[in-house]
Amino acid sequence: MRDAAEPTPPRSGSVWRVPGMRALIAMSSLGFAGYALLLPTAPLWARIGGADEAGAGLVNAVLMLATVLVQMTVPWALRTTGWRGTMIAGMLLLGAPSALFGLADDLWVILALSAVRGAGFAVLTVCGASAVAHLVEESHRGRAIGAYGLAIAVPQFLLTPISAWIAESVDFRIVFALGCLPVLAAPVAALLGARLDRGADAGDEDGEGAGSVGRGRLLLALAAPSLVLLAITTPGGAIISFAPQFGYAAPTVVAGLFAFTGAAAFTRWLAGGLADQFGPHRFIAPLLAMGAAGLAVTAWAVLTPDGRVAALLVGMGLVGAAYGALQNLTLVVSFASVPNRLRNVASTTWNIGFDAGTGLGALVVGFIAAGTSFAVGLSTTAAFCLLVAVTYVIQLMRMRRRALKTPPAF
Repeated sequence: MRDAAEPTPPRSGSVWRVPGMRALIAMSSLGFAGYALLLPTAPLWARIGGADEAGAGLVNAVLMLATVLVQMTVPWALRTTGWRGTMIAGMLLLGAPSALFGLADDLWVILALSAVRGAGFAVLTVCGASAVAHLVEESHRGRAIGAYGLAIAVPQFLLTPISAWIAESVDFRIVFALGCLPVLAAPVAALLGARLDRGADAGDEDGEGAGSVGRGRLLLALAAPSLVLLAITTPGGAIISFAPQFGYAAPTVVAGLFAFTGAAAFTRWLAGGLADQFGPHRFIAPLLAMGAAGLAVTAWAVLTPDGRVAALLVGMGLVGAAYGALQNLTLVVSFASVPNRLRNVASTTWNIGFDAGTGLGALVVGFIAAGTSFAVGLSTTAAFCLLVAVTYVIQLMRMRRRALKTPPAF
């Protein structure tokens, strides 16, 4: 009899049919819908309340700081509270505060609510990514991560571009009400959590397991994919947070965000099959270079608002394509870098890299823009992408030389 926690081979080759996957998809879609709706809207609400670019950047920076801090505690919560209780609490923390945004536009209130939402988002991200590895065996994990990525990217594709437009053109309260969607995911989280709890072996995922592998070796193995993720999510967070403030008309901003999120959704799904077939490493550096090129084009477009619409759309689309594919590939690399018993640790580390990058993008680019311009801020992130691409290639070459020098075992 198969253990409930043991990864399950897909039936008929489809990861969508693996027991628990549909519940995971439903929970993740509703959770990320609430997250996506407020990502560009909450900073805009802060600007209406009188905050400058730096203050608006703090909104998503605080969201991601809270996310990263709480993510470090999620493996402990899974061991002590279990999957079911942890995920239900996460959905409520992510969704319920959205209803309170309309009560005040003071920056400190927005920051406080964002911090609470960040705690819920931490649970959603760590549990969602880790659940994929618990539900699906390694040979099909790239496709499973692609399906999971599609489920969280589609809400962002549909809702992120139009949320700021709805808020400005209709009413902010509509967006804040829809931001409560994660609350509806609590019953689904309960069902998924019950399945995972039935076969969970807490002793496999604790700190002692990490110690048996060697903390230094574990952190080194996860450092490379985390750095790549940080490099691409930093500009991604900046674009999502500040696109409505690039100086272009609202329809152009909506089109640009659709290009960004649509490309991200497609490539995050596409990269899964490619990773299973060819391995993830060969695609990472070229995708970072493509992201840097897209950022350079976007920065050039921002220099002359409304004068370079086509360039803005192309640039944001290229960044989105790299953003989506690298999310999938770095998660595949992270899971492959550690033993199965440390899947929660890999998921936590990956999510910290993702959310730290998103927060840094909002914070750093916001502060740079306050002193110079958004074009300078985006150009800085493009240079960071290129630097990490070169570093990754050098690291791969060292690993291959080391492998060639190692004599085969008999």
